[in-house]
Amino acid sequence: MRFRDALAAPGLGAIAEFKRRSPSLGDIRPDAEPGGLAADYERAGAAAVSVLVDERFGGDWDDLQAARASVGLPLLAKGFFSTEQHLRTAREAGADAVLLLLRDLDDGQVAALMRTADILGLDTLVEAHDAGELERAIALGAPVIGVNARDLATFAIDRRAQLELVSRIPSDRVAIAESGVHTRAQGAAAELAGADAILVGSSLMQASDPGEKLRELLRRPLVKVCGLTREEDVAVAAEAGADLAGFILAPDSPRAATEVLPVPDELLAVAVWVGEAGASGASLDQVHERKEGAVRGRDAVLLRDGEPVAKLLDLPWNADDPEHWNRAALTPGRVVLAGKLAADNVGEAIRKVRPWAVDASSRLESEPGIKDPDKVRAYVEAAHA
Repeated sequence: MRFRDALAAPGLGAIAEFKRRSPSLGDIRPDAEPGGLAADYERAGAAAVSVLVDERFGGDWDDLQAARASVGLPLLAKGFFSTEQHLRTAREAGADAVLLLLRDLDDGQVAALMRTADILGLDTLVEAHDAGELERAIALGAPVIGVNARDLATFAIDRRAQLELVSRIPSDRVAIAESGVHTRAQGAAAELAGADAILVGSSLMQASDPGEKLRELLRRPLVKVCGLTREEDVAVAAEAGADLAGFILAPDSPRAATEVLPVPDELLAVAVWVGEAGASGASLDQVHERKEGAVRGRDAVLLRDGEPVAKLLDLPWNADDPEHWNRAALTPGRVVLAGKLAADNVGEAIRKVRPWAVDASSRLESEPGIKDPDKVRAYVEAAHA
């Protein structure tokens, strides 16, 4: 499969990277063997493998050849390429795609290298670091565009700026969020901003088991704990392995929060509203319809910067619906499944519906708005089983 096609497949893909060191961290895994790690990445669900072939990252072309001998996945050669010969060397070593850094190349060079790559049967990943470079990548017609969260001069990570740029990439291009992904929540944030895939390197290479770390980053469904009102309950949700933290900003709810509380990197904050969203500082808004005689309507839409990114499907208020899971399973797009979920039924719900995320609140409580830590832990563990 071509590099571009592998990344354009449904769902969030991952380019898993092999490198022994980085300029920002120094040595990471100096004795790492590319063939074995590439095979681990393939088994863990990577869409493609990136191999650093530059000596500044402890790599060379032999590493790419070793990876090529071990896996059938598309391989991205990463280095500082500026000539036709660089691309020919990459192709001969077994690469399916090459990195082109807009920071180091002018538009004429990029256009010429893209033409050469096409002749050689190589795809290109054209990488931008700021708005100006992104505009250049789009104007050049780059089919695969990456936005790197890391400033290559200072090595600082700016995820917020990265996601804003990712959201500008046209839908007919393949969008890649590069660098700075260490948690499922960060990967999900990139996905909801419009990324087709994430490129993950340092967090994998630093992990005791890189393949298992990749599985963890790609695991679905995401797990949401909603109705949080206390900082200690946020901490329990994060420690248990949840991905989304819900704060109900509807005063009539028995689980109403006065504000969206701070959340750690392991979590994305979700502000829950009735009727329309307000200002909260949360990463996402969950907006329920109004319903006369009830705190809220049944279903909701999940919004990112005002744009719909998922549907939340819940049980009717104070009523039964035995077909709830079956109908949810037939709903297209990203589905967040809610409705009396807890440790005893979330596994079955996941098997029947295959949702993008699951959401639980009332059955995780010791009293309205107060979470029971054991119930939270058991629910998250069952959802991940």
